[in-house]
Amino acid sequence: MASARWGNADALGKTQGKAAANGFKAHVGTDVDTALDEEISVTFANIYDSRAGSEALPDNPGDVFVDSAYRGNHFRDAGCAKDGIPWIVATGMWGRDEKETLSKPHEWNQPIHRLRGRIEKKFGKWKRCYGFSRMLWRGLAKAAVQVRLTAIAYNLKRTMNILAAAVFW
Repeated sequence: MASARWGNADALGKTQGKAAANGFKAHVGTDVDTALDEEISVTFANIYDSRAGSEALPDNPGDVFVDSAYRGNHFRDAGCAKDGIPWIVATGMWGRDEKETLSKPHEWNQPIHRLRGRIEKKFGKWKRCYGFSRMLWRGLAKAAVQVRLTAIAYNLKRTMNILAAAVFW
C-alpha cells in the first residue's frame, strides 16, 4: 500500500502586492503520515508549479494531494505516469444551481484540506526555525543546497520526535 504524498511550492522573493523579485520555489514531496520530506525540486519562481512540480514526485507515489497551483495536464499526466492518483484542490465551478455548485468543491476539497494543514505547518517551521524566509546565496544550485540542508535538518528533528513518541508510548 502506497502512502499519500503532498507536493507544495513556497516562493521565496515574491510577495503579493509588491513588485516581483528574483526568487526560487521549493517543490517538496512529503509523506503525509510522518511529514518527512522524500523528494525535493527547486526551480526559479517564474516557472509554473504545474510544470515543475512533477519533479518532486517519488516513484509509485500513491495518492498525491496538491493545491490548485498544480492544476493542469502536465502535472496530472506526470502523476499518472508514475502510478499516482492526483487529488488537486478545486477552486471554482460554474453551474445553474448555486447551492449544488458550491457543495461540489466543498465535498471534493474536504479530504484534501485535512492533509494540507499538516504539511503547510512544515513551511512555517522552515521559515520560523530554520531561516528559510530568505536565501543565503545567489543562484539556483546554491538555493537548491539551502533547501536540501533545511529539509535534512527538519527530517532529523522530526525523526527524533517520532522515535521519542514511539519509545514513550
